[in-house]
Amino acid sequence: MTDYIPVSGVVACHICPRRYYFERSEEHPESPRYTVCKQVSTHLGELLEAEQIWQEILCVLPEAAEDVRELFDECVAACSETKWERPVQVDLAVESDTLGIRGRVDKIFEDGTFAVTRSSAAPKAGVYNTDRLRIACYVACLKETLGRPVAGGYVEYVASGVCRYVEPQPRDRREMIKAIRAAKRVVAGELPPRPLRAPCEGCPHLERCTAGPRRLSDLF
Repeated sequence: MTDYIPVSGVVACHICPRRYYFERSEEHPESPRYTVCKQVSTHLGELLEAEQIWQEILCVLPEAAEDVRELFDECVAACSETKWERPVQVDLAVESDTLGIRGRVDKIFEDGTFAVTRSSAAPKAGVYNTDRLRIACYVACLKETLGRPVAGGYVEYVASGVCRYVEPQPRDRREMIKAIRAAKRVVAGELPPRPLRAPCEGCPHLERCTAGPRRLSDLF
């Protein structure tokens, strides 16, 4: 199988397959917020040398605005209050031939668990449904890539200084399979039906989505 669906695509189809249809071929630049959280995350588990990390962020994002520095300071302050485990490997490419998906796991720990880094603020309890789906996808990928079972993984909400463990349940795996099937149909060129409770508010594709073209080529 060569046409792997990225884990980000699976999550996008879980949110709205119609939007994934319109955006799949577009470039998605990394947000400054993610740049900050990702770079802070690489130092978790060690003494956070704020100025050193900030210089790394400026190397990645030379035009960082003042609000980026404010976010960075908030992340460092929040993460300094939490005890973090150091990974044994970072940015590991993983895939599942069975499901036809692939992605990149941010951290692998010595005990076999893993973590993904998120730039959103942590919910009051647990993790977001989309993050449960991410963990389910990576559990499946790691099982095949490493050749051993993986029960679950952590979600690092760096902006909140919070790390929460997720062990996917059957409902999460069902949602994962449904989203993968939707993504494969999109890749095949099919325009999915609009979800009954589609998250249309603020969607940049609302006008052409409701017009209902049958193929992406119809838009050009």
